[in-house]
Amino acid sequence: MSISGLEKLDVWCKARDFAVRVNKELLPLLPNEEKWTLNQQIRRSSQSIPANIAEGHGRFYFQENVRFCYIARGSLEETLSHIVYAYKVNYISETIYKSFATDGENLNRLINGYIAFLKKSKQGANEPGANHSVRETPSDYIIEDDSTSSSDSKIE
Repeated sequence: MSISGLEKLDVWCKARDFAVRVNKELLPLLPNEEKWTLNQQIRRSSQSIPANIAEGHGRFYFQENVRFCYIARGSLEETLSHIVYAYKVNYISETIYKSFATDGENLNRLINGYIAFLKKSKQGANEPGANHSVRETPSDYIIEDDSTSSSDSKIE
């Protein structure tokens, strides 16, 4: 895979543009005391969005690609959470906040659409390892009751 291959992928282009816009338009608005905290968190989470889409795209097998898209979507949500915080503590204006929120919602729809496409098309389904599925098995949570230290309760 190459950069020219990624540039044909609309979701990656939009994610890249979102990260660049965050870097150029939002980060300079943050106060100096946030240089090593919020600034770095937003920078890293926004850069993670296109990076994970690219990594999944390079895997060729759709289930791994889907997994990396889920990670990209999580990074988008993290970025948006930081942007909400920046707005709530008055680091950014309402106009900037709404603009990034709208772009984030649009990018989220693109990522979800790309995930749906990957699942439907099953690209790479015949690649080695294709019979292995990527899924998370639910686990029980054990809660210890302080009043009865010898018995455990399970919540499913």
